[in-house]
Amino acid sequence: MTLALQVSAPSSARPWEDADAYWSAMNAATAALDPVFGAVNLAALSYNAHDLARRANGVPIRVASKSVRCRGVLDAVLALPGYHGVLAYTLAEALWLAETIDDVVVGYPTADRSAIAALAASPEPASRVTIMIDSVDHLDLVDAVVAPGKRPDIRVAIELDSSFKSRLLGHVGVWRSPVHRAEQARALAEAVVARRGFRLVGMMGYEAQIAGLGNAPKGSPLRGAMVRALQRSSMAELLERRAAAVAAVSGLAPLEFVNGGGTGSLEATGADGSVTEVAAGSGLFGPHLFDNYAHFTPAPAAAFALPVVRRPAPDRVTLLGGGWIASGPPGLDRLPQVVWPAGLKMVPREMAGEVQTPVVGEPATRLRLGDRVWLRHTKAGELSEHVNELHLIDGDTVAGALPTYRGEGKAFL
Repeated sequence: MTLALQVSAPSSARPWEDADAYWSAMNAATAALDPVFGAVNLAALSYNAHDLARRANGVPIRVASKSVRCRGVLDAVLALPGYHGVLAYTLAEALWLAETIDDVVVGYPTADRSAIAALAASPEPASRVTIMIDSVDHLDLVDAVVAPGKRPDIRVAIELDSSFKSRLLGHVGVWRSPVHRAEQARALAEAVVARRGFRLVGMMGYEAQIAGLGNAPKGSPLRGAMVRALQRSSMAELLERRAAAVAAVSGLAPLEFVNGGGTGSLEATGADGSVTEVAAGSGLFGPHLFDNYAHFTPAPAAAFALPVVRRPAPDRVTLLGGGWIASGPPGLDRLPQVVWPAGLKMVPREMAGEVQTPVVGEPATRLRLGDRVWLRHTKAGELSEHVNELHLIDGDTVAGALPTYRGEGKAFL
């Protein structure tokens, strides 16, 4: 099926704010489905898509595909005002998406020789896909696969390290590009411009310590205040450094785009005059990782249901599966969040398991075999790696289903 989201922002109604009614309605709408399955609430997805555009304040949003991993959802979001292009996570994925999407940037460098050969085999993918570099070594690798005279020019973008060097904490952020200073960016740009077979078209930088770090963790107001102070300092430093780097590179090649940010930093990154577009994807599905931000609250659009299959004791039931642990530093915040029926919790010595997850709490005494328990994943796109399709919930009905990457037989990473 083809998914079409509301072109204009939805009404102010937010049914998810009454959690019990919202999840009860999701459960009733999917009563004919056998779990395990994943579901997306269309009203919540539409709200999130328009809220992201509102927060970007007119700056175009490039959709981060890693946080969606469902081609039908990507297409629907790209049809909305305020969105253009995809930020892919592998070159093989980008080539697949570029069959129908004409602007795909690979957000991470590639060492996939077969994908590089496919990129260089035809002018069409070479004109639609931009690869990311942070070293001359990346150029050497492309040349080793297909010599410059035997391929179209390859579009490249330079990634600027957007981490923060704190006097107190040291390196804050993620370890990505070694290109940190403006002079380093210019030196790499000079190498690209002088190199046959490449065309420098963009820059990007991901400020993970701002976009991906919750600044209002529940129950930890002091930590939240410290994180917000750190983020303010980091953004102030990055604004100056990124502007200098963009100016240095722009003097060598006309840049089509400068990409920055993520779901958690749309306001701050979009206000940076050196940035022409922002990236976002997680905010579309609203996983529970994003419940811990002070300046926005996405709707819980995506979730999954597990069936009750055992009653090992009167006060508890066991669910089938559930061990869908999110990537990142190991911790309780990487576990799926049990959201309905309210009052259920995992068993500390077992937690979410590969094939079973016991839960306890007053509702467990009333659950029967075959009943469903609803959970939210910590991170957005990883849900799609566990199911073949996402069922689309429109009010009190299932409007259809869209295949995930997995459902289309694609496992890029």
